[in-house]
Amino acid sequence: MSVHTEDRKKITVLQLKKMKQQGEKITVLTAYDYTTAKIIDEAGIDVILVGDSASNTMVGNPTTLGITLDQMIYYTKSVVNGTKRSLVIADMPFGTVSGNPLKSLDAAIRMMQETGADAIKIEGGAEIKEDVKKIIDAGIPVMAHLGLMPQSINKYGTYAIRGKEEAEAKKLIEDCLLMEELGAFGILLEKIPAKLASQISKQISIPTIGIGAGVETDGQVLVIQDVMGMNKDFSPKFLRRYADLHTIMTEATKHYISDVKTKNFPSEKESY
Repeated sequence: MSVHTEDRKKITVLQLKKMKQQGEKITVLTAYDYTTAKIIDEAGIDVILVGDSASNTMVGNPTTLGITLDQMIYYTKSVVNGTKRSLVIADMPFGTVSGNPLKSLDAAIRMMQETGADAIKIEGGAEIKEDVKKIIDAGIPVMAHLGLMPQSINKYGTYAIRGKEEAEAKKLIEDCLLMEELGAFGILLEKIPAKLASQISKQISIPTIGIGAGVETDGQVLVIQDVMGMNKDFSPKFLRRYADLHTIMTEATKHYISDVKTKNFPSEKESY
C-alpha cells in the first residue's frame, strides 16, 4: 500500500518545524542517485539527505574525508532530479566549512546553485559559528550536525558514542542552543545517549534528527544501503534492516550469468 499519496506538496524547512510542533516524526533517508531518490520520494519519505557517506557507499573510501565538493555536487544534482516532494539536504564535505566564512559561503553557494538542493548540512559547533552565520545570513538553510562528527574522525580516533561525559554533554547542549540562535532550521544528532538527545530535543524549538540517538528525537535518519541490506559489512546497534537486497541482487546476478552461459538469454521473444 502506498503512503502519503494524498499530499504530494513539496516539503519545506518550515513544514519540518510544524511537524515537530505537532508531534509528527520526520523520516529521513540518504540517497545518492536519481533512481533511488525517485523511489523513496514516491514512497513518501520526508527528507532525502545526500550524505558525505557517499564517500563510503558510492566511492568505497574508508572514511567520509575523501569526497570532494565537486563529487557532492554531482550526487546532489542527481538526487534533486529524481525528487518532487521530499526536502533535499546536501552535506558540505570535509574542508569546505572550516573557519573561513567567505570561503565557506562560496562553497555553500556553489552547492545550492549547481544542484537545486533545498538546504545544506554542516558538521560542527561553536568553532564554525561565523561560517554558519555567514551562510544563513545569505539565505541558505542550514542543518547542523553534532554529536559524533565523522569528518572529525582523525581528531576523535574512534566512532564511539559522544556526550557520555558531563563536560562533552554540556558543550553539545551549548552548541545546539548556539545553532538554534544562529538560525539553523534543524540539528542532526549522531550517536549520543538517548537521554541526552531527548533533553536537547525538548530544550530547542527546531527539529532534531537522530541516528543512534534514541526514539525521542523529532525524526530519524539512516543510510539507504544499510536499511535495504545492500551493505552486510556494517551492523551497528542503531541499524534496523528493512530488506535484504544483497541476497536478492546476488541471486539475480547468478541467475543472469547462468542464463547467458547456457544460452537461455536472450530468448526468441527477447530478440529482434
